[in-house]
Amino acid sequence: MTDTTTNPTKQPDDYVSWREFLTSGYTASLALVCLGVWLHAADSLIVATMLPAIIADIGGAAYVSWTVSIYEIGSIVAGAASALLSMRYGLRAPMVLAALIFAAGCTLSALSPWMSLLLVGRALQGLGGGGLVAMCFVALGVLFPRRYAARALAVVSAFWGMSAFLGPLIGGLFVQYANWRLGFGFFALLAFMLAAWIALRRETATLERSEVTTRFPISRLALLCLAVVLVSYGGVKVEALRTTLFVSAGLTCLIWFFWRDGRAGADRLLPNAPLDPRHATGATLLMLMMLPMATVAITAYGPLLMTVVHNTSALTAGYIVACSSIGWTLAAVTVSGSPERYDRIWIATGMCVTALSIAGFVYAVPNGPVWLIAVCALAEGAGFGLAYTFILRRITALAPADEMQRITGAIPTVQRIGYALGAAYIGIIANASGFLTMQTPLEASNVSRVLFLSCLPLAGIGLVAMVGLVRRHPYDATL
Repeated sequence: MTDTTTNPTKQPDDYVSWREFLTSGYTASLALVCLGVWLHAADSLIVATMLPAIIADIGGAAYVSWTVSIYEIGSIVAGAASALLSMRYGLRAPMVLAALIFAAGCTLSALSPWMSLLLVGRALQGLGGGGLVAMCFVALGVLFPRRYAARALAVVSAFWGMSAFLGPLIGGLFVQYANWRLGFGFFALLAFMLAAWIALRRETATLERSEVTTRFPISRLALLCLAVVLVSYGGVKVEALRTTLFVSAGLTCLIWFFWRDGRAGADRLLPNAPLDPRHATGATLLMLMMLPMATVAITAYGPLLMTVVHNTSALTAGYIVACSSIGWTLAAVTVSGSPERYDRIWIATGMCVTALSIAGFVYAVPNGPVWLIAVCALAEGAGFGLAYTFILRRITALAPADEMQRITGAIPTVQRIGYALGAAYIGIIANASGFLTMQTPLEASNVSRVLFLSCLPLAGIGLVAMVGLVRRHPYDATL
C-alpha cells in the first residue's frame, strides 16, 4: 500500500491534518497497535503500584528489584528477536504468540502463591510485552504509508504517555477496591483479546517474509541477556574490584554479542553497523541508546532524592517524574503533522532540549524549587516527543529497504538496552557517591548533583551521534 494509492493528489511531504489521518481507513490498525503498546507501557507502573499489596500477601520483599529487572531482561531479549521472527513468519503469527505469552505470564502471576512463581510470570510478561512493542513498531512501518507515519507514531506516543501517567492510579484502584490478583487477571484478559483480534485481521499478514532457514540465535540472545545482568549486578554493591570485574564482564559479553550478530548474515537481529555514527542507521541507534541512558536517573532516583532534599510527598514526586510522559505526549501530538522536509530540524531540536533538561536537573534537583524540577522533567519528555515522532519516518527514508524490518524492530530494543545499562551505570554512581548512607538534605543534594553531572557525558555522545542522522543526505535534495 502506497501514498499514491491512498490519495494520488497528495504527496508524502504535504501537511497531514488529523481529520485526514483519522478518516484514511487506518483507524482499526492504529487501535490494534496502540493496544499492544499500551499493555507493555502500563504493565510495569501498575505492577509497581501493586507491589506492596503483593508482598503483604505472598512475601518476597528481598526480590522486589527482580520484579523489574526480570521483566526488562525479557523485554530486551524478545525485542531483539522480534524483527527476525517477523521476517520469517510475517507479523500475524509472532504478534499472536507474543500476546499469548504475555497473557500466560499475567495469569501465572495472578495465581502465584509465592514470589518465585510470580517472578516466572514476570519473565513471561517481559518476553510477551517486549515482543509486542517491538513488532508494533514494525507494524507502524508496514501498515501505514510513510505519509501517515508521524501521525500514527504521535498517537502511539500519546497512549504511552497516558499509560505512564494513569498506571499508578489504575494499580491503586485494583488494590483498594478489588485485589492485586484481579489486576493481573485484567491484563491477561486484554492480552487474550488482543491475540484474537490480531489472528482475525488480514492486514497483519501483509509483511513480506524472507526465506531464511538457519537456526534461531539462542546463544546470541543469551549473551545479550547475560551482559545486562552482569552490568546490573555490578552496581548492587559497589566495591572497586567487584564492580570492575562484573561491569567489564558485562561489557565484554555485550561487545561479543554485537560482533557475533554482525557476522550472522541473514539471521542478524540488528542492522549492519548498528552503533556506527558514520551511517544514518548506526547514528540513530547509538543516539537512541545513549540518550535513554542519560535520562534514566530522574526516573530511578528522582522521587527518593526529592523526598529527602525537598521533603516532597511520594505522590508529588511521582507525578513530577510523570511530567516527562506528559511533555512527550503533548509535543508529539502538537508537531506530528509537520511536513517531512522539517524532520531534521525537529529531531535536532528535540534531542538538544532533552540534553539541556539533564543540565537543568544538575541544578534543580539539589537546589530546587520543586516546580523547576517539574519543568525540567516536562522538557526532557517534550524533547523526546519532538524528535521521536520523526525519527522513524526519517530512517525509513534513508535506510536500505532490506534492512527496514530490522531497524524498526531494533529501535525499541536498543532503547531498552540503553535504559537497562543506564540504570546499572547510575546505580554504580549513586552508591559510590553515598546514596546508601545519606541522612541529611545536604548529603542528598551532593549525591543528586554528582548523579546528574555523570549523565551529561552520555547525553553528549548521544548528540554527537544525532549529527549522523540529521546531516544532509542525497535524499534530502528531493524534498
